Amino acid sequence: MSARLRQFAALVETWSARINLVSKRDLSVLWPRHVEDSLALAPHIPAGTARAIDLGSGAGFPGMVLAIETGIAFTLIESDTRKAIFLREAARLTGAPVTVINGRIEGAPVEPAPLVTARALAPLPQLLGLAAPHLAPGGVCLFPKGRDAQVELTAARRLWQMEVAQYASPLDAASCLLKISELRHVDARPAETPPRDRGRQPEGRRR
Repeated sequence: MSARLRQFAALVETWSARINLVSKRDLSVLWPRHVEDSLALAPHIPAGTARAIDLGSGAGFPGMVLAIETGIAFTLIESDTRKAIFLREAARLTGAPVTVINGRIEGAPVEPAPLVTARALAPLPQLLGLAAPHLAPGGVCLFPKGRDAQVELTAARRLWQMEVAQYASPLDAASCLLKISELRHVDARPAETPPRDRGRQPEGRRR
């Protein structure tokens, strides 16, 4: 792995003592549980992707890791001000090609991108609602999911039409990666049929 990734992991460990970026329990397994789990998305990024958006970036997993490893320009959206400060400092020190937006996902002023990522942010039905406004036409979402992936997919299909490719996690048999494309919201209300215009009967034919 690159020296910049190891530098980033060291920054996460240092800053976690102050702002709890990851739990104390996870610090001992930071590399396999967070770094390598984020890197597992990289082989599934469509060729030629130049820009991406990471939702709820937190400590930078997976957005910062992918930006460092792939060179793709990521916009990281994080509502927690302290975590956003960390992300900016980590980007400065590692030279990662990222822009950090400190604010809510729903109102983030960013142009839709061909790739949207998120990790451990929300159940899939809600996650797709957050992602859809930030996904460019023809784009894809990459979402790592745990043992409830199938339940979440079933619930999401009630609200969303999509193409889904599912990949086994190389690190956890109970987890998977969802690659979602052709995302479109399902209109729960059928379109109203306009009333038929029967026209007025001629005066002489009224009964």
